[in-house]
Amino acid sequence: MTANSNARNFESASSLNRRLGLPFSNLSLLERALTHRSYVNEHQDAAEDNERLEFLGDAALDFVAGAWAYRRFPDMPEGNLTKIRSALVCNDQLAKFARTLNLERALRLGRGEFLSGGKSRNGLLSSLFEAVIGALYLDSGLNAVEMFVIPLLEEARTSVLTKIHDPKSQLQEWTQARKLGAPRYRTILTSGPDHAKEFEVETYVNERVAGRGRGTNTHAAQRAAAADALKNLGIG
Repeated sequence: MTANSNARNFESASSLNRRLGLPFSNLSLLERALTHRSYVNEHQDAAEDNERLEFLGDAALDFVAGAWAYRRFPDMPEGNLTKIRSALVCNDQLAKFARTLNLERALRLGRGEFLSGGKSRNGLLSSLFEAVIGALYLDSGLNAVEMFVIPLLEEARTSVLTKIHDPKSQLQEWTQARKLGAPRYRTILTSGPDHAKEFEVETYVNERVAGRGRGTNTHAAQRAAAADALKNLGIG
């Protein structure tokens, strides 16, 4: 297989634009976003790789993810908002977005990079996604970026919250968003010998028992009670 035959396997920029419903008027920008430096090294007709667009897309994604988190979770403290933004724009998550959109079908790679499995590497796919966002920003502005990215952020919301929060934080976020105050925990039973005690805890939401849990210390029991409450309340 030659480098040129590899090229025939790439989805065109115009096809990608149609498939994803993107608003590109300047398809050369999108084509540049899809072009890895390894392809430029092997094709003299390819004027520029996507690294500058990747830089711009990284900045745009940081802003859009931060603004979305700020609006989506109005009662969440700054520290947790920062964690959410970081989780949404990390390499692994951006690579997931790229795979969801099948962006790798349109990625232009050089022969060596292609044969070494470049299309499946998270680092390369996350850079590709950032480059596409950078190109979209230049072509159509920040509003177009938000319209394209926010549905992806919404889809990732539950998994990201689960990743960065323990059950107690998730439960507190839910109750505070509904003006129910913070959950309250009460140890209702302590059993076992001193070297192997077990604690049973209830958690209260709006002064009603929402969940129960057991653990070898009060913190573990509270986490278990919060997880039980999340399940009972149908959260997550």
